[in-house]
Amino acid sequence: MRLIDKLIEKGVLVEPEIVETGLFDSLSESQQEELLNEDLEILSRDLLKKIIGKQKESKETFEIIYDYKPKQEKIDVNMFVKMFNNRYRELEKILLQRSELEGVMSINRIKSDNEGKKALIGMVLEISETKNKNIILTMEDPTGTINAIVSKSRKDLYFEVKDLVRDEVIGLTGSKSGEVIFVNSIINPDTPLSKELKKSPKEEYVIFIGDPHYGSKVFLEKEFKKMISWLNGQEGTEELKNIAAKVKYCFITGDLIEGIGIYPNQEKDLLILDIEEQYEKFTDLIKNIPQTIQVFIIPGNHDAGRIAEPQPSSLSDFAPSLKSMKNVHLLSNPCLVKIAKHKNFSGIDVLLYHGYSLPYFADTVESIRNAGGMNRTDLIMKFLLQRRHLAPTHSSNMYVPSETDDLVIKTVPDIFVTGHIHKVSVGSYRNITTINASCWGDVTDDQIKRGIEPQPARLVVCNLKTREVKIINFLGKRKK
Repeated sequence: MRLIDKLIEKGVLVEPEIVETGLFDSLSESQQEELLNEDLEILSRDLLKKIIGKQKESKETFEIIYDYKPKQEKIDVNMFVKMFNNRYRELEKILLQRSELEGVMSINRIKSDNEGKKALIGMVLEISETKNKNIILTMEDPTGTINAIVSKSRKDLYFEVKDLVRDEVIGLTGSKSGEVIFVNSIINPDTPLSKELKKSPKEEYVIFIGDPHYGSKVFLEKEFKKMISWLNGQEGTEELKNIAAKVKYCFITGDLIEGIGIYPNQEKDLLILDIEEQYEKFTDLIKNIPQTIQVFIIPGNHDAGRIAEPQPSSLSDFAPSLKSMKNVHLLSNPCLVKIAKHKNFSGIDVLLYHGYSLPYFADTVESIRNAGGMNRTDLIMKFLLQRRHLAPTHSSNMYVPSETDDLVIKTVPDIFVTGHIHKVSVGSYRNITTINASCWGDVTDDQIKRGIEPQPARLVVCNLKTREVKIINFLGKRKK
């Protein structure tokens, strides 16, 4: 059926001049769908041009840069080898830009070369300690392995090497003596010191909603609804209402629902025992977010579908009503989204990762563990940015091997956002804003067992013009 016929069927009076000028012919299928969803009585030429302009402006303000799609690949042992080789090559490209690694050589060539100063790029295969407390790094590249020794007398390096983890890719410089290298410096892939602090030319805001866990008995529905009322300009001070009116983007960091069978005896913590019903009820809440706000959603480990990372979005299979919403974008974990694209401004890149690997590095990395572990998500996120990988150690997360390693941070983001920990955190590293979003559930016995100390019902809001971050607390008074 032609577009004009569909409009007439809806009872819309169409100005004849529109048909004569052929404006309908210039509309894409998605624009036609959006036009049909407009609440109209009369469609004039001027109104149609205005609608088309509004649609174009809306589309131009964001772009999905990376959204993982599963590949049809046969998974075997060789796939692990291919993935780690791909990780090595991607991070090698970054490290080769470092002046300290000028004259880098392959491990096989170093082993056959004369003694003296050397530079190499390798993956950390093993970390061990001698009886004299010196540290031995077994380094590997596609050509072979070699041992590199960090002397305990090198205080500047000793604490740095204590934070290294298996399977990360680093650069080393040092002196070859016999069959080993004595390390002089350690170089991480890291992010550039010269990274620009990008700011939007317009005053607009982005909000970050962490781990709702709808369906749990401890879901804070009252507080969640209060937050949505604020977005609709119905709550808060005049200052907060002014901010709400300028919110253009919303990111939800996964674990939309509590799920079923995630941990032993979970059913006693559930209010809703059906996954599809959990999603349906959650969607009923999300529908109240103003349609002018673009909502980007990724899955987490409590969501239905594949848990292994990179995690494709399977929410459309379990939450079709969520998928049907025009302003909602169901993406993978991780994903990269560019927002605030405007004329003469390239936009701000947001890297979104649920954060399954975060607890591993909170416990494993000595400096982070000593500083507070999972209470210092900002330090964990800084660590991942320095490694340019979201889960550098095998066993820090569950993953599906592929020919490419999709957890390498190839594009340095402007904003890096995680969830999973349930504790709000805001930091900055080399002009990258790091945010761990809050949650919307009270404390459970399972969280206590895992050492998680939730800070629920906090909404992180970022002014894209100034890059200033505000935390709005929607948590009501608790019963003693």
